[in-house]
Amino acid sequence: MVQKSEPPAAASPPKRRGRPRAYEPEVALGKALDLFRKQGFAATSLDDLSEATGMNRPSLYGAFGDKRELYIKSYQRYREEARAAMVEIFRQEMPVRQRLERIYASALNIYLSGETGPRGCFTVVTAASEAVSDPEIRAMVLDGLSELDKAFANCFRKAKEKGELPETADASVLAQLASATVHTIAIRSRARVPRKDLEAIVNGAIDVMVGARN
Repeated sequence: MVQKSEPPAAASPPKRRGRPRAYEPEVALGKALDLFRKQGFAATSLDDLSEATGMNRPSLYGAFGDKRELYIKSYQRYREEARAAMVEIFRQEMPVRQRLERIYASALNIYLSGETGPRGCFTVVTAASEAVSDPEIRAMVLDGLSELDKAFANCFRKAKEKGELPETADASVLAQLASATVHTIAIRSRARVPRKDLEAIVNGAIDVMVGARN
């Protein structure tokens, strides 16, 4: 007696390999950035980073590399965000005093942010310390300082062309003074100097750079 053959079973869908990610890389990087800004590189342990990001060590290594690589990625993220906050102010047409006031106000918004207190500037507060012994971080810091100097110098050159500054004004020297003011308020904000005192420093520096307000 011939047995009837059973119809072929439907093919089962292919199984997914590996566990799906339980984290968003950009969110985790933001958490690491916040922690590095608060504690610096040396004082931040892998356990701290695991707790902050919600990722275990193997996941951290897989996504970002070792602690140094994660620190560098965090610093790059900070620079991108800081640049985005400033670029339109440098590009828009406005009087030089107004431009400087807006730049410093934006900087203070960045430096005074933080859930547990002012975090200051990543470059000045933490990256500058690591630049002493790490050539790659040193190159990033120097590039960031140079980028800011050039942006300010271009600002002052335009002001000279419009007659807002005298012909004797040195745009490069004024740019370095403007950058130094940024670094000063970054350090003082980290030390929790009140915003009104930081704004007084800014206003005094602007008077020196472009002349007292009429």
